[in-house]
Amino acid sequence: MSFELWLIYLLAAVGLSLTPGPNGLLSLTHGACFGFRPTVFTVLGGALGFFLLIAASLAGMGALLMASEQAFTVAKWIGAAYLVYLGVRVWRSPAPVLSSDLPTSGTLQVKPLRMFGQGFLVAASNPKGLIFFAAFLPQFMLPGTPFALQLLVFGGTFVMIEVVYELLLAGLAQRVAPWLARYGRWFNRVAGGTFIGIGAALTTTHR
Repeated sequence: MSFELWLIYLLAAVGLSLTPGPNGLLSLTHGACFGFRPTVFTVLGGALGFFLLIAASLAGMGALLMASEQAFTVAKWIGAAYLVYLGVRVWRSPAPVLSSDLPTSGTLQVKPLRMFGQGFLVAASNPKGLIFFAAFLPQFMLPGTPFALQLLVFGGTFVMIEVVYELLLAGLAQRVAPWLARYGRWFNRVAGGTFIGIGAALTTTHR
């Protein structure tokens, strides 16, 4: 890939990352409720999910989902169900109680593995993301280029941008801690409702 083509891909990837999505919302929510450092695990989980989506798209799974209505439907409902489940949990969570020593949300303890898993599942369970990458990446692929090299360039570039963006969201979220102390329940309801809305909207998508 030429440097000029990579720059075009870089700009396109930045635009894609800046588009509001469930992983950005999750990083914002975790950043506000648990603090910046624990949210790093959420961001890393999402990064792994995106990297695997790109790998699957490059390997041709995106084309399979586009060709198979049944496969797309199953993947769509799994992703939608998880987003709705996550939204209900956030909705029902107590108001965030933040401190400089150990950020927590109500009585919930910070569990890095759980936060990593949530970030991963939100990213990896969205079939629209897989199909998008399958349609987006071929515009920049060069015939004859080894799979590993393409994965390193495409996956590495996008994941780097996404990690930086989500960490910025998590960092900004912590600044609104005083506001959350007063209106935390409403924040949880808005965030949870948004997750539920995204999950519901996902069930109406078509190939």
